[in-house]
Amino acid sequence: MTATVDELTISYSEDDVELIKELDKVVLTKGAWATLMFRYQEWDRRKECYSSDKYTIRRYQKRNGEYQQKSKFNISSRDQARAIITALRHWTEEEAAE
Repeated sequence: MTATVDELTISYSEDDVELIKELDKVVLTKGAWATLMFRYQEWDRRKECYSSDKYTIRRYQKRNGEYQQKSKFNISSRDQARAIITALRHWTEEEAAE
């Protein structure tokens, strides 16, 4: 477990192989509840190479001085990521016009 938001990662290794390689992260919120967005790749054992970029949003709760993951949403493709961006852009521009 980690004590600070900056220490949170989704990188994961097993038998000296990095199965989940974190490429980037953005801290969306900090505090007792933290929200982070990660860009990552997964190791494909069969093909012996990394996947294309994937994205996930994770929520963590700080309890007893340690962050624990409480929920996650995996964005399944670049097309889905673009659709999310388009919807958010539309909604935020709509609000700004009001």
